[in-house]
Amino acid sequence: MSNVEPDPVTTRCANGPEAADPALHQVEILTPREVPLGGPRAMRVRRTLPQRARSFVGAWCFVDHYGPDDVALRGGMDLPPHPHTGLQTVTWLFSGEVEHRDSLGSHALVHPGELNLMTGGRGISHSEVSTARTTVLHGVQLWVALPDAHREAARDFQRYVPPPIRKDGAEIKVFLGSLLNAVSPVRTFTPLLGAELTLAAGSSLTLPVDAGFEHGLLVDKGDVELNGTVLSPAELGYLRPGIGSLTLRNTAPTGARVVLLGGPPFEEETVMWWNFIGRSHDDIVRAREDWASASDRFGEVEGYAGKRLPAPELPNATLSPRRNPPRS
Repeated sequence: MSNVEPDPVTTRCANGPEAADPALHQVEILTPREVPLGGPRAMRVRRTLPQRARSFVGAWCFVDHYGPDDVALRGGMDLPPHPHTGLQTVTWLFSGEVEHRDSLGSHALVHPGELNLMTGGRGISHSEVSTARTTVLHGVQLWVALPDAHREAARDFQRYVPPPIRKDGAEIKVFLGSLLNAVSPVRTFTPLLGAELTLAAGSSLTLPVDAGFEHGLLVDKGDVELNGTVLSPAELGYLRPGIGSLTLRNTAPTGARVVLLGGPPFEEETVMWWNFIGRSHDDIVRAREDWASASDRFGEVEGYAGKRLPAPELPNATLSPRRNPPRS
């Protein structure tokens, strides 16, 4: 997915305790802002990362949550070819179907419960379009920042269908990393956890997790308690490292669904602007110039019926990374 805001926010990405309650078990609640993707009939997404309060959960640096959208009213998803650098994109659907094309030559139809992970290190471009078979579009689009040692990694595209596992009234699909006895084979450049969980009405579930990870729980539907703190739909609950288990409880009379994200704190300085992640102002300027000049850095997306997405103008300011504050 692209950040198609005409005036994208310059994000000085840092991760640290300045935005979290010092109490180890305190859940920090992040609320989303709505962002339109396209014209007046375009779908809208709820963006919880990045924001002023927090830039990362592990290496997860971008969380868009959309739907359920009736495409007859909203027009569905139609994102023209657009570029990425320094990151991996994760597409995960709850309903609908999306056609993915990229400059690696990948052409895939994305379905609910299937992970599609694209690596855009030095540069890649792709398009995403909901298909004519889609009536309701609903899902999440996530980005993962690549560490400096791998931020110019080669283009790559991986697919995986995680088998569901069941525990205490919950169905769990682990699409990245490991949880309980499920392990995803998908390659990443930092340790990560990504999983969809559906919880039966009134069910409670305790999960052993890596205490070295920080965790984020995005609620799709239902009112879900995370370690005793109630989260409403579209909110993301954040927990600092140092906790070895998470307890989830569905307080609603109907089923609930959440996405669990995790990873060790990402301590590197980054600058994220539009669809690029770099380490300096000059990184971003070069990436934008290369896209605007149609250099071969990003390649060509074959098969999309339309023009590619132009880059917005850079702000009249130097984009500077922000140092991570010391941890208390």
